[in-house]
Amino acid sequence: MTKAKTHFVCQSCGYQTPKWLGRCPGCQGWNTFIEERMVEEKIPERDLLGFETEAVPTPITEIVGEEKGRFQIGIGEFDRVLGGGIVFGSVILVGGDPGIGKSTLLLQVMSRLASKGKKVLYISGEESLQQTKMRADRLGVSSDHLFVVSETSLEKILQDIQSLRPSTVVVDSIQTIYSSELPSTPGSISQVREASSRLLYLAKHLSIPIFLIGHVTKEGFIAGPKVLEHMVDTVLYIEGEASHAFRILRAVKNRFGSTNEIGVFEMKDSGLVEVVNPSEFFLSERTQHTSGSVVMPSIEGSRPILIELQALVVPTNFGVPRRTSQGVDANRVSLLVAVMEKRLGTHLSNQDIFLNIAGGMRVEEPAADLGVIAAIASNFRDQLIDPETAVFGEVGLGGEVRGVNQSEVRAKEAVRLGFKRCLLPKQNQEKMRGVKGIDLIGVKTVQEAMKMLF
Repeated sequence: MTKAKTHFVCQSCGYQTPKWLGRCPGCQGWNTFIEERMVEEKIPERDLLGFETEAVPTPITEIVGEEKGRFQIGIGEFDRVLGGGIVFGSVILVGGDPGIGKSTLLLQVMSRLASKGKKVLYISGEESLQQTKMRADRLGVSSDHLFVVSETSLEKILQDIQSLRPSTVVVDSIQTIYSSELPSTPGSISQVREASSRLLYLAKHLSIPIFLIGHVTKEGFIAGPKVLEHMVDTVLYIEGEASHAFRILRAVKNRFGSTNEIGVFEMKDSGLVEVVNPSEFFLSERTQHTSGSVVMPSIEGSRPILIELQALVVPTNFGVPRRTSQGVDANRVSLLVAVMEKRLGTHLSNQDIFLNIAGGMRVEEPAADLGVIAAIASNFRDQLIDPETAVFGEVGLGGEVRGVNQSEVRAKEAVRLGFKRCLLPKQNQEKMRGVKGIDLIGVKTVQEAMKMLF
């Protein structure tokens, strides 16, 4: 008779301990240990899928590269984020907050592939067949090539995939799948690791792309072991807020493409609709007669997007002024406020500063520095910035305005949206010769920039 033991396993990093701990020594997380019964027995070696495989070391020069390694979905924004389409045999993890649209988007992806005659399989572990059908009817999804099964048993799922041999598979969600060979409950770290590893093996062996939908924790990370994100080929996050109609699809890991690309979608009654022109979308509700507003051409991957930076500066009622920012790194904002204090003589130590990117976008590049300073200065002085002026540039601690990459692409996007002036680093302005229809104003310092704006 086998001897049963009890272990406590951290649900964040997989750290094991014979007794419960309040704080995990591995990841420093609090209250992450869950008790699991582990059976000490020798598990015989077995093939994960029931058929023999043989791997032989091969010189890389003798390996034939596959020219047709990708196929496109037909949803431009999704294909862009993936790097041009789905790679055969890849495993793609999709995460996002509850109700953000993960299942909706992937059901639309399956529908688009099915409309091309590809056999696809949607595995739902959270909804019944009738519930999935109701959602499909709402989205207008209907195809004989789209197969749906409501199943949570890993062994049954593997059998269904092997027998049907679909071109693409969606598992919704990986936290609901369990293997009867393990004593732990569905969603535990051992179950998630076992299910993902066997699905990964299946995808690689049969060259079938598999999408895994993952739950996220309250901190915004994929629930389950961190090893899950290391195992898969691509990790996508769907970002957005319930108060906004748009959703942003962002890759945080991509073995077959860039992690800088984003896809923009708008949530409608018919599902998620791709936004082909994000700049017009984010500036559609901009008011042109308010101080503290400035437009900054940002770059997301290879795509320029015009965003609106908004600042609000008010006298503080407390001893320590507040510095609140949405969409821009708070530490970066504090640094730029210090530059304004020192180099511009702007006294902000008794002012609360609130900074926001309209629409809920997030920008991490330093090219937004000059726009942040311009927006704060505009609201502090209560002076408008010309609504037909775009601003971008990195700002150093000495108050110098440094050059940024892809300045010509940024300026051309501003021209396309009807802007007449563009305030940019002098270094970039001297090298730009192919931009017509806009007045390019190069500045070397933040002092020069303020003189040009006000």
